Amino acid sequence: MKKTPNQPIRRVEQPMKRLSDNRTRFMFPEMSENPWLTRSRKTAATRRMCGLTSLELCAGAGGQALGYEQAGIEHAGLVEIDKNACATLRLNRPGWKVIEQDLNSFDGSSFTGVDIISGGLPCPPFSVAGKQLGIKDERNLFPVMIRLVDQIRPKAVMIENVRGILDAVFIDYRLYIRDQLKKLGYKTGWKLMNASEFGVPQLRPRAVFIGLREPYADHFSWPEGNAMQPATVGESLYSLMAANGWKGVNLWKELANEIAPTLVGGSHKHGGPDLGPTRARKAWAILGVDGLGILDEAPGPDFQGMPRLTVRMAARIQGFPDDWHFFGKKTAAYKQVGNAFPPPFARAVAENLRTCLTASRLVRVAG
Repeated sequence: MKKTPNQPIRRVEQPMKRLSDNRTRFMFPEMSENPWLTRSRKTAATRRMCGLTSLELCAGAGGQALGYEQAGIEHAGLVEIDKNACATLRLNRPGWKVIEQDLNSFDGSSFTGVDIISGGLPCPPFSVAGKQLGIKDERNLFPVMIRLVDQIRPKAVMIENVRGILDAVFIDYRLYIRDQLKKLGYKTGWKLMNASEFGVPQLRPRAVFIGLREPYADHFSWPEGNAMQPATVGESLYSLMAANGWKGVNLWKELANEIAPTLVGGSHKHGGPDLGPTRARKAWAILGVDGLGILDEAPGPDFQGMPRLTVRMAARIQGFPDDWHFFGKKTAAYKQVGNAFPPPFARAVAENLRTCLTASRLVRVAG
């Protein structure tokens, strides 16, 4: 049969097929907490909006929300209790619908039809830096997330948290979350990934939880990290450290030749404008950074000693663009930065969700 020249290209929605890769099969799938593979991905410099929408819970300063926007996913609403974080969201994106409210009393009925529920639920209940009270901690909002999923029934759920939630002590609770969402028709999985895998100059491990309704669950894969190493602290912050003409900035850059340790923002109850507990501050000191506090400006020309970070420097370490501004005084602004989900990390997962939820094929049809 001769090929027909100039065959038109039509977008045809095809029934989605199951992945045939034998590696997706588990001998005991009911015992696995991660049913999906990790696959390579293609990242465009910019993404057009794809028609998918999300409702974000505990939106904070917008790290995850910005990553979703960069992946081409629109925000139907963002729920956040902290007034300074809400002001930050409104400052940077006046068009976003920011809902300043306690999530416990939030009614999601008006968001029926939203494609994705996303968010970064409070970490202290599961953090090794705290008491790891888990379900006994009043700040645990997983039950609220489950309630909203039941109410809204999105196609997908994406929640990030500290790696401590993957500790053995919480296995029963993770299985409880899985079983509750399974009753609602979702397949779920957890994966530990590091922000540095996605170009963020920081050692920031995070547990990511995904829940997907059929038939989408068979088409998700975790994002593969970048092949290139992220920039060092010195490379990332050089221009900011040099902004006031510091004469020692070149020597400092040579010393700060590793990626950053995890920034710690503290909780609503505890924490201040410093870079974390003693062990974290020692790690910063090795990089030539004084972790005992945050300053308003970069070092002056004749500064001697170890410099401290500014809020803008911390934001760059978290992967925020320099034009993303943080509302509030120094302590409030730093807490927002330190508790954020790095935008490049969020974008990587969101892009794979986008691919999964918009699965379709271009086929050639003879004219």
